[in-house]
Amino acid sequence: MKSRIRLVLSAALVLCSFVAAAAEVVHVSPAGDDGRGDGSAAKPFASLQRALDYGATLRVSDTLFINVCAGEYRLTEPIRITPENSGRAGAPVVVRGEGMDASVMFGSVAFGGFEHYDGNVWRARVPFECRRAGFEQMYVGGERRFRAQLPDRGGFLEMERVEEFVIDSSATNRTGKNWAVLKVTLDRETAARLGRMPRGEWNDAIFNFYHKWDVTRLRLQYLDAAQGEAYFADEGMKQWNPIDTKSKFVVENCSAALDAAGEWYLDRDGGWLYYIPMEGEDPATLEVSVPVIDRFLEIGGDEASGRRAGNVIFRDLSFREAGYWTPAEGNPAAQAAAPIEASVMADFAEGVVFERCEVAHTGLGGIWFRRACRHSAVRQCHLHDLGANGVKIGEQDMPAPEMVTNNITVDNSIIQHGGYVFPCAVGVVIFHASDNNVTHNDIADFRYSGVSVGWVWGYADSPAKRNHIDYNHIHHLGWGELSDMGGVYTLGRSEGTTVNHNVVHHIYSRYYGGWGLYTDEGSTGITLRDNLVYSCKSAGFHQHYGEGNLICNNIFACQIRAQLEATRQEEHLSFTFRNNIVYFDSGDLAGVNWKGANMASDNNCYWDTRSTELSFQGVSLADWRAAGKDVHSIVADPGFVDAEHFDFRLKNRRVARRIGFEPFDYTQAGVYGSDEWRARAQLDPALTEAFDRLVDETEALGISQW
Repeated sequence: MKSRIRLVLSAALVLCSFVAAAAEVVHVSPAGDDGRGDGSAAKPFASLQRALDYGATLRVSDTLFINVCAGEYRLTEPIRITPENSGRAGAPVVVRGEGMDASVMFGSVAFGGFEHYDGNVWRARVPFECRRAGFEQMYVGGERRFRAQLPDRGGFLEMERVEEFVIDSSATNRTGKNWAVLKVTLDRETAARLGRMPRGEWNDAIFNFYHKWDVTRLRLQYLDAAQGEAYFADEGMKQWNPIDTKSKFVVENCSAALDAAGEWYLDRDGGWLYYIPMEGEDPATLEVSVPVIDRFLEIGGDEASGRRAGNVIFRDLSFREAGYWTPAEGNPAAQAAAPIEASVMADFAEGVVFERCEVAHTGLGGIWFRRACRHSAVRQCHLHDLGANGVKIGEQDMPAPEMVTNNITVDNSIIQHGGYVFPCAVGVVIFHASDNNVTHNDIADFRYSGVSVGWVWGYADSPAKRNHIDYNHIHHLGWGELSDMGGVYTLGRSEGTTVNHNVVHHIYSRYYGGWGLYTDEGSTGITLRDNLVYSCKSAGFHQHYGEGNLICNNIFACQIRAQLEATRQEEHLSFTFRNNIVYFDSGDLAGVNWKGANMASDNNCYWDTRSTELSFQGVSLADWRAAGKDVHSIVADPGFVDAEHFDFRLKNRRVARRIGFEPFDYTQAGVYGSDEWRARAQLDPALTEAFDRLVDETEALGISQW
């Protein structure tokens, strides 16, 4: 029923706390009724989907508002935005809740009824609607609980031998493999413990193999515990990053590993959930939530007709608790968890905006503007506790020029605690997409890179141009689990791209590649300016190979093993390095092949707190200058306020002026706005202390860089 909003004086008729406006309004409430409601404040609908579809029947010439009252909404399927129920340019649909902690869409069901089973293990009957498909994620009080794992979280197992037997080598892909059998030889203790697992559970156990920058997830096919041999079937390893004895692994969803508080195991056949409660949880009253859907939102246009979906603004809403179901074949290795979808998917869409929204507790990633999306945004949103990536932009496969995703903004958002199912996930990924802005975000606590830009390895043309990665706070990444990673990671020809005014710190890899700023294969035409980079494992800046990149006016301070690195020597000018301050108190000034890189380097300030004698990989400063590098650079203390405690403000500008360094306010990086919003971005001190402890313990062991 079409009706104009009027001020309602009777409080009994007001179900939502919204001020009426001279526009069309449809109401949604947990107390509503999709069948009998008419969308009015007095008779609201029960679901957002019903409100959207109803709104499409109205002849609205102005903005259509859909007011989502405070409360909980349980989704049994994704909300779908199509060209039919979309807004229009100049007349969008605005879906507005009462706050990200008030109006909440859940993709889960909740249940309790736990009874004591054995020792510290309790169990509950699984609701009928969850038994057939099962579930792989579980949440208690808005916190993720993890499936029983061998060893417990934080630990890893090693392999004695890895062998691959290629069964079908007829493929025309780069690996030349269609199907192979992987044989892994385990140590005696691991084999014995896995041997206690009933054979009926074998195929439900997931082996997560960590190898360099990837994680391969495979189901156990056969176990010979006596011989310590485990067998898996997969599409075949990639020769450029195989699973080998340097790799490590964990076994997830193993009943024999149910031994730690917060762990659980689902017996799908019996219909029982087994759980060891955390300290402070009362099993008798405990309620858990398990996902029944993997996506909250699907926004899709019609490419055949050219009709896009979108012109929809989501404001002050939360989307929580969705899942992921591992396919029968497992998950092959994929850098940046590239093919893994998100819990919010958009294709052939425009004008899709999320403002002050939350996406949390997922099995997939957060938000993906994938195919042919444009002019959309994520602003002041909180994406956290994610199974995979935070925000993804563009496609993996090279699109036609007219289908390139472009002009997507991710601004002032908190993107933290991701990669729980796919550890190789990234905070923000830009694939084949152009003219996007990733600005003023706080990106932290992923096991791989913070921001990844570009998806072409080498010098072939790439549509990933003019992307701007500016004013972000990127930190506490890696956790010593994966390699070949960076705070900001770039690939391919990227002319017009900027990586400016970011603060990047506490990046720690497994072996090589814990870099702050990392221009990888073919990175070209990128400006990296006014960044503060500190406390990274391998180097503050590393270029594998590229052309014409400008690294200027940055502060690289207190990296652990080296300050600067490069890999490939090229005939052309790879990069220009000037007007930078390089300050260190541990490790070397120059690491891998810095002395062999074809670069222009000058007007920099270098300071080693331990010595005034500089060495560029064994090359003295005098010889370095004789080779035409750093002719006008200086060796001087830049005069930071308190570098030991990461205060890199300059006490005076005397040294800076000598090299033409322009001081910048690095406190502008990260989120902005209210004190409450900025405080939300702060990591739990226990988490940062755990990170520091991991680094200290690992460095004390002296694990090889490679």
